[in-house]
Amino acid sequence: MIDASVTELTPAVGTAAACRALNASRSSVYRRRSPRPVKATLRPPRGSHRALSGAERTAVLDELRSERFMDDSPAQVYATLLDGGRYLASQSTMYRLLAANGEVRERRDQLRRPNYAKPELLATKPNELWSWDITKLFGPQKWTYYYLYVILDVFSRYVVGWMVAHRESAVLAEKLIGQTLAKQGIARGQLTLHADRGSSMKSKPVAFLLADLGVTKSHSRPHVSNDNPFSESQFKTMKYRPDFPDRFGCIQDARAFGQPFFGWYNDEHRHSGLGLHTPASVHYGGAGAIREHRTVVLAAAYAAHPERFVRAMPRPPSLPTAVWINPPQPEGPLAQ
Repeated sequence: MIDASVTELTPAVGTAAACRALNASRSSVYRRRSPRPVKATLRPPRGSHRALSGAERTAVLDELRSERFMDDSPAQVYATLLDGGRYLASQSTMYRLLAANGEVRERRDQLRRPNYAKPELLATKPNELWSWDITKLFGPQKWTYYYLYVILDVFSRYVVGWMVAHRESAVLAEKLIGQTLAKQGIARGQLTLHADRGSSMKSKPVAFLLADLGVTKSHSRPHVSNDNPFSESQFKTMKYRPDFPDRFGCIQDARAFGQPFFGWYNDEHRHSGLGLHTPASVHYGGAGAIREHRTVVLAAAYAAHPERFVRAMPRPPSLPTAVWINPPQPEGPLAQ
């Protein structure tokens, strides 16, 4: 209808003015007046006179797939044939033929690493999940080290056992773990012990000990430090202390440093992940009473000066109820 009205007005005022008056699209009017011709059906492209024949393509593929060349790249095949006085096709043609048959990949035999599952470990109380690791301490001279073994309770961050030794040893690790399990009174089936994939952690003596005592072992994925975050965090806290030395003069110095440090870490260090409680108070069950005392103190402060607390009466931070190593990701629309 609009096109017809535009056609009637066009002889008098012109197409552009008619389209403006009737609020019509000028391009649509022109397109309807002069429709584009239907394109003729295109013929399929003719093959190039330079292309290989079917027999030649088969010969190239047979050579690439032969036992002699099955593990070599097309560049290696091309050069080897050329040195032997044969030319079948260019390197790019060899790649195109392989791609057309879905054979462009790493042709050499490669070591296939297994797919390591991400450890997902949960602790809801002390002595349910431990983490352990070994770090180097610099000795008096270059290339001299002492080895600090630390076993940490993941729920309470309490260091349940530690040792400084001259070397990393599966036998020493087995001894430390056995003594710590006995000291904490761990029952069969109660504990999971998590570690990275160091030689001592994966050793047979440690594995046999854990199996004998009914302790479940768990390992991080290779080269993934986030799979053992609590041990890494504890080492960072130690090495960033202002009194941590650049080097230890002897192994006795390293052990002398560890005694007060781990006493401070367990009994005095207020941990942000524990609601600002010490690891010892959470590990041995005293944190609840401490939190109640903090609540009373804050309530008194609020009663004395409520105007200083704008939103509400202050409350102490909550105690942890669950601690994860790699919490499972939500599935469905909530997944990121």
